[in-house]
Amino acid sequence: MKALQVISSAYRCTIEEQDDPAVWITHAMKGQGAELGVVLRGNAVCYSIEGQDASGISFGDWQQTNPPRLDRDIASLVDKGIDVYVIEEDARERGITSSAFMPGLKPITRAALAGLFAEYDQIWNW
Repeated sequence: MKALQVISSAYRCTIEEQDDPAVWITHAMKGQGAELGVVLRGNAVCYSIEGQDASGISFGDWQQTNPPRLDRDIASLVDKGIDVYVIEEDARERGITSSAFMPGLKPITRAALAGLFAEYDQIWNW
C-alpha cells in the first residue's frame, strides 16, 4: 500500500509535542517500511523553508526548552527517500518562491494533484 499524506495545517501541536503529528507519523511509518509521499499545501507550505527558528518561545514564566524544528523534520523525510511535494500556488500566495524551498522538495501545481493522487492507493488528509 502506498499512502500520500496531504498536510494542510501548519504548526499543529508544535508547542505541546515539539513536532507536527502528521510529519511524525510519516517518519514512524517509513521506519516500519511503509511507502509514503507527502504534499505540503495551505499553511503547511511554510514547512518548506529552511532555517526556521522557534527557540525563545515563552508564555509567562514558562520557556519552551525543546522547540519544534519542522524544517529539519521535512529534510529528514527527503533523506529517507520520501517524495515531498509543495503546492506552488499555495507557496506563492504566502510570498514563498520555489527558490526558497529547501533542497529535495518537489514543486507541484494544484492542477497536477489529480495525477499524483492516482499514483497512490490511499490519500490521507491532515
